Amino acid sequence: MFTATATATPRLEVRSLSKTFGTVQVLTDAELTVTAGEIHGLAGQNGSGKSTLVKILTGLYTPDPGADYRVDGAPMRLPVRWPDVHAAGVSVVHQDLGLLDQLTVAENICVGGFPTVGLSRRIDRRKRDDLAARTLQRLGVEVDPSVLVGSLSAPERAEVAIARALRDHAVGTGLIILDESTRALSGDDLARVHGMLRRITAEGSAAIMISHNLTELMSVTDRMTILRDGHLAGAGLPTHDLSEADIARRILGGQLQETLARPTANGPPRTPTIFVSGLTGRTCHGVDFTVARGEILGVTGLPGNGYEEIPYLLTGAQKAASGSIRTGTHTVDLARGGVAACLRAGVVLVPERRERDGLAFDLSMRDNISLPALRRRGQPWFVSRAWQISETESAIDTLDIKPRSPLTLIKELSGGNQQKVLLAKWLTMGPQVLVLHEPTQAVDVGARRDILEALRRAAGSQVAVILVSSEPEDLAVACDRVLVYSPAAGLTEATATTPDALISQIYATDQTESAGSPS
Repeated sequence: MFTATATATPRLEVRSLSKTFGTVQVLTDAELTVTAGEIHGLAGQNGSGKSTLVKILTGLYTPDPGADYRVDGAPMRLPVRWPDVHAAGVSVVHQDLGLLDQLTVAENICVGGFPTVGLSRRIDRRKRDDLAARTLQRLGVEVDPSVLVGSLSAPERAEVAIARALRDHAVGTGLIILDESTRALSGDDLARVHGMLRRITAEGSAAIMISHNLTELMSVTDRMTILRDGHLAGAGLPTHDLSEADIARRILGGQLQETLARPTANGPPRTPTIFVSGLTGRTCHGVDFTVARGEILGVTGLPGNGYEEIPYLLTGAQKAASGSIRTGTHTVDLARGGVAACLRAGVVLVPERRERDGLAFDLSMRDNISLPALRRRGQPWFVSRAWQISETESAIDTLDIKPRSPLTLIKELSGGNQQKVLLAKWLTMGPQVLVLHEPTQAVDVGARRDILEALRRAAGSQVAVILVSSEPEDLAVACDRVLVYSPAAGLTEATATTPDALISQIYATDQTESAGSPS
């Protein structure tokens, strides 16, 4: 295992790094030191300066004068050019991984660096495949280089993206920046990628991990740097000396207030008003449950066991093989009805992938929030702007969306604020049933708090909220009840009231099934 000495030259070192846009300084005297063999966490709220820092390190932004940036002790000329910083050993895996589904694993790994032959610069396919195979073997990734990336599982895709980033690095050299690259992973899949990172850094390479998931950062990083409002809130802090509360206080500033407490049952049990029967899709079968208006119902399970399909089947976004949902005014046959039928019944969906399924990134907040209501509130020849602005300003105030202009484009917002806009888009419809899939994935602790508080307010206005999530902390703090899905038993109600106990119950359910299944 690689061990860096106290006097070793840092793999990456940044001093006095600032960035000003117009008259606004968004990053002030940032520092970052990453040693060889280290996984270094970078944490902060959306808008804290993390993305700006990474964009300076990779040459997309020019820093203010006076910055010092070194890789393996060698000064980088500022502003840096990506070819120069990449040649020095820095590589990046972005949030969307940047993979091309229609190409093979080998082709994806070699994008940007295909081996060529002759003056024609024709791609040498044999050398390409050999390079990809050697890279995968070195990293311990068991994936066939000839298969299409579109057929891979989520952890395999992450491994291929990391392999591409490290393709040109010799063993024990270089630094890889993971910019929210693991956001779609959980459980064993996440542990698998973490194991790969530990193998890489054990040989002497280094990694910077950017994540909003504090549990993940605490479990895998050696040290952490924390940004708040463009300033350092902690530099190179040993992770083993920190608790999640310590990190959250530094991220948010001051003493973190636990504004959310688990709901307590007061009065008689709620009367169910929403009935789901016989819901069956590709991976989940025979799902039956009820939920009351004013209740937040959690649904969870082991990754990949089928529970992730439930929100899309419930809302008509994915065609069900069978099943129905009955609200107070409508019954929808989910094998025949689609999104339009569910919307008429007052059933709406906040999907997991806002960039693909939820928001129009080139439109403004106003246009996105008002879009579902245009037919209902407008005329074929005229749509008033007044109500659109009013609805958007109300959402901005209620959810603390920043910046506060209704005309700000979605692509100009941070991830947490984009998620708030997506939630507001469907809350303004006044739904009977609000279904959400992973609404706090890859958002900071402040945005998470705002989103969960919004769900409480929605339930308080007699909306039935169905929260489908792999986050035990969210389920424990926000839900009145939690149902655990398993293929054999269907949905069973959890008795756990803490995140750790809920995780144990999820895995215990799976183990009970396995023990009872015939071999």
